[in-house]
Amino acid sequence: MPSDKLPDEVSRLCERLRDSATEVDQNLRWPQEQMRWCAEAGVFRWFIPEEYSGWGWSEQQILSGYLALSQSCLTTTFILTQWNAACRRLVGSSQEALRRELLPKLADGEKFATVGISHLSTSRQHLGRPVLTASRQADGSFLLNGLSPWVTAATAADIIVLGATLEDATEIMCAVPTDRDGIKTHSGESLVALTSSCTGQVDLEDVVVYPQELVAGPVANVLQSNSGGGTGGLQTSTLAIGLSMAAADYLALQAGRRPDLRPIADKLQADCTGLREALSELTDGQEIMTAAELRQRSNSLVLRSTQAALSAAKGAGFVATHPAGRWAREALFFLVWSCPQPVVAANLCELAQLE
Repeated sequence: MPSDKLPDEVSRLCERLRDSATEVDQNLRWPQEQMRWCAEAGVFRWFIPEEYSGWGWSEQQILSGYLALSQSCLTTTFILTQWNAACRRLVGSSQEALRRELLPKLADGEKFATVGISHLSTSRQHLGRPVLTASRQADGSFLLNGLSPWVTAATAADIIVLGATLEDATEIMCAVPTDRDGIKTHSGESLVALTSSCTGQVDLEDVVVYPQELVAGPVANVLQSNSGGGTGGLQTSTLAIGLSMAAADYLALQAGRRPDLRPIADKLQADCTGLREALSELTDGQEIMTAAELRQRSNSLVLRSTQAALSAAKGAGFVATHPAGRWAREALFFLVWSCPQPVVAANLCELAQLE
């Protein structure tokens, strides 16, 4: 399949997601029906190799799919990125038995997975001790204690891929069933946007992890030892660009009736095209800029484009059910989610108009 041509079933899925996006935003409930639509359209199979019942889509195909979905319903697409993050870690594991056990079930939607590893990279890094620890037991198993602070869809997941730190500062990554004794999931925080993603804390008390459930480790910097391949580090920027494209398209539509909007719409669409091309080149491994630079520029664009759409919509856009208002709220998500400190600093300097 050409990377710029999506199957008809994906196009139909995007239409359904776009039509129900306001309902997802307003109901504040886990979008079970939308995830079922994704399973029926084969979306879960995109990310999984063919030998494990997936379709093994290329990175460019996945990029096109993400951009289309994020223009339709950011909440659903964000949930998929967390599912994909868990799958990528499993695909990258040396545990063949674990891959054979879980990946086919994830591909066909029989099981749902998510990931809890932000505390090893961007979340809670200012604290003096790890928030989730692992202690090695005599039989080769591990006990997990503590919490994972930002886990999406934990209450809906069958498996959580978790990262934990040992006493010697090495780390493990493990695939833990959510019905394991000692795991307590929560329905999620009430957020400014994307509340229906059910993102929140998972508590763990003496949770047993068996050797066959280890995805990677113990090793220093386990996230670097198992990336799962692909361009997972670009996922959040991809979603930001997709949301920007939705807002820019809305402005272009309004410009057909309001000529004063034409230069604004043209500029924002050009910016979207430029970042879309940069994202594609980075996905292919071309070092035209760093992933952090793309993230900073994507954050800037998504804020500018969604606020421009809201301004163009005027009072109607401030009604809770109008997409422009939702887009403006959703854009704030990119300022805080998995945002490296250099990107945070660059965003703050731009907002303060510091050179």
